[in-house]
Amino acid sequence: MFRPNIIRTPLADRMRPGSLDDFVGQEEMVSEGKLLRQAIETDQVPSMIFWGPPGSGKTTLAYIIAKQTLSEFCSLSAVSSGLKDLREIINQAQHNSSTGKRTILFIDEIHRWNKVQQDALLPYVEKAVVVLIGATTENPSFEVRGALLSRCRVFVLKQLGQSHIIKIIERALKDKINGLGDLNIKLGSSEAALMAHMSNGDARAALNALEYVVTTSTDKELPTITEEAIKEAFQKSHLLYDKDGEEHYNIISALHKSMRGSDANASLYWLARMLEAGEDPLYIARRLIRFASEDIGLANSRALEQAVAAYQACAFMGMPECNVILAQAVVYMAKSNKSNELYVAYKQAASDVKEFGNLPVPLHIRNAPTRLMKDLEYGKAYKYSPNYGYKEEQEYFPLELKERKYLR
Repeated sequence: MFRPNIIRTPLADRMRPGSLDDFVGQEEMVSEGKLLRQAIETDQVPSMIFWGPPGSGKTTLAYIIAKQTLSEFCSLSAVSSGLKDLREIINQAQHNSSTGKRTILFIDEIHRWNKVQQDALLPYVEKAVVVLIGATTENPSFEVRGALLSRCRVFVLKQLGQSHIIKIIERALKDKINGLGDLNIKLGSSEAALMAHMSNGDARAALNALEYVVTTSTDKELPTITEEAIKEAFQKSHLLYDKDGEEHYNIISALHKSMRGSDANASLYWLARMLEAGEDPLYIARRLIRFASEDIGLANSRALEQAVAAYQACAFMGMPECNVILAQAVVYMAKSNKSNELYVAYKQAASDVKEFGNLPVPLHIRNAPTRLMKDLEYGKAYKYSPNYGYKEEQEYFPLELKERKYLR
């Protein structure tokens, strides 16, 4: 096996840039004259949240701040730290504050901190005992407490483009100190493009794959990175799809809206995005059942039958065999006539329930199983529909809602 003697810490960590000039991507945030760059260069960093996909540079920016700031820099991982770790940093920060020195607290994956932990941090951010820098892959409006979020500036990092990833890969291949520059590795332009494509905008994933290819190569001298080696290094497509995160809801929303818009091709694409990334097919099937009534409803009552049948078939078959079953159901929903009449009508009925409260049931349509109820005129003057050919004129609403119309 080919084992380069340069391997120490992971390549992705060794290649982490130490200055904004070496930082790749996020030009809207860190180029000359931009607010974040000015804040870092003048050591006037506000409390802030970096929100972006994996490998987009959130932690790297924090390290650049650590290197360039005049403040004491403390780092926590929300996965492995808790209140005890926070208290120790706060104690040190309070001491620093008394001597006129600021403390920057970086919390990686801050969305993993619970309500109690975030609430414990809030007063120290509010009083500027610490300057908070949080990094998260999840929508902070969902995962970060509102009171804490309101005291931070949110910077949104975008997924890195293929040109960014290629630049990072090429830099790692040329760098003789921290990278793989002394190994004379050959990487063609098409192979670099493939590696950038398979990384899905994740710089760390690209560098990890590059390192895997190099360390497992059997070529003793001047190794050449092949397409087959790259595909083996990635093993999977590395599709960005967190089943518990925002992207999960983004993609199911895209599927729902594509079916609603009768675009069967887009619907199939978003279905494939979920299934190929490992989504539970029964979750998708349940969403189709909802869609069948919410967006198709009375325009085609058989859509609900199709959706329920798809759910049952998926339960019988499982993945991967049930992918075509869901594809059939999704295309059926997309191509079907649409009506949201039931959805709108129910919302109006529910609104009346909330507005008018527990209105009494009219006496004539109450059940009267006891003598007392009959004496109280429960069921009196009720017209039994079959006796009137189902054409009787009779009010079924409470008095306050008489002749209400929900359905068009």
